[in-house]
Amino acid sequence: MPFRYARVLSIAGSDSGGGAGIQADLKTMAALGCYGMTAITAITAQNTQGVTAIHGVPPDILAAQIDAVVGDIGCDAVKIGMLHAPEIVEVVSSAITHHRLANVILDPVMVSTSGAKLIADATIAGLVGQLFPLARLVTPNLDEAEVLLGRPIREIDDLDAAALDLLAMNCHAVLLKGGHLNGPDVVDVLALRNSDDTATLQHYRSPRIASRNLHGTGCTLSSAIACRLALGDDLPAAIETARNYIMQAIRAGARQQTGHGHGPLNHGYAPHAMHILDRY
Repeated sequence: MPFRYARVLSIAGSDSGGGAGIQADLKTMAALGCYGMTAITAITAQNTQGVTAIHGVPPDILAAQIDAVVGDIGCDAVKIGMLHAPEIVEVVSSAITHHRLANVILDPVMVSTSGAKLIADATIAGLVGQLFPLARLVTPNLDEAEVLLGRPIREIDDLDAAALDLLAMNCHAVLLKGGHLNGPDVVDVLALRNSDDTATLQHYRSPRIASRNLHGTGCTLSSAIACRLALGDDLPAAIETARNYIMQAIRAGARQQTGHGHGPLNHGYAPHAMHILDRY
């Protein structure tokens, strides 16, 4: 039998600085032994200090990108990042349904690490109404969760209730990332919808790593989860392995200086693909 890579499609924006978006996704997929494909939603002019311009890709070109790669190469998992306009959300939701794409990880990108707004207000309703029900997992950070819920999340004790309220927005599963909270540990909460419509909570905790280089952490985590699902993990295990990868990538990149602002992680800090390929 011919060997086939685990295939992961990133539907997201391009980061000219290479630290986030499509560029971070491809680096992550390569590091984790997957075959990365892209459908670019927007071209951004940005670096470690911020975003200076955004140019949206026409909806028909986005649709053509998805059709081209899925129709020929196929797809085992999808990571969705920056979707800046309602018509782009419509294209992506239609493509997921048409191609019956599985293992969809939605990172509802709204604000960049530097604080720049990356999404139009009218797009949020489309994300919730059209894409939340199609995603296997939604991965908001605290800023995004506050926008979605319309209330502040200030303490670790607020995470469980917030994750459950997000799950109630017609999600199958939500990973609420608590990295923006203060404290010695980073705590993330997974809320899973059970078959009887009850919910299960699972907590992930890891020591906080002091680093200025955190640009692209959300993109990297969602991509890593998609990779692990494509490789056959169940959702909790995929999240655990992806979190371990990103923590090591943060640690390995903490002392590097790239640009004059928030630098990237070290996505290629170790040959992860080698032990993954041993499974085949």
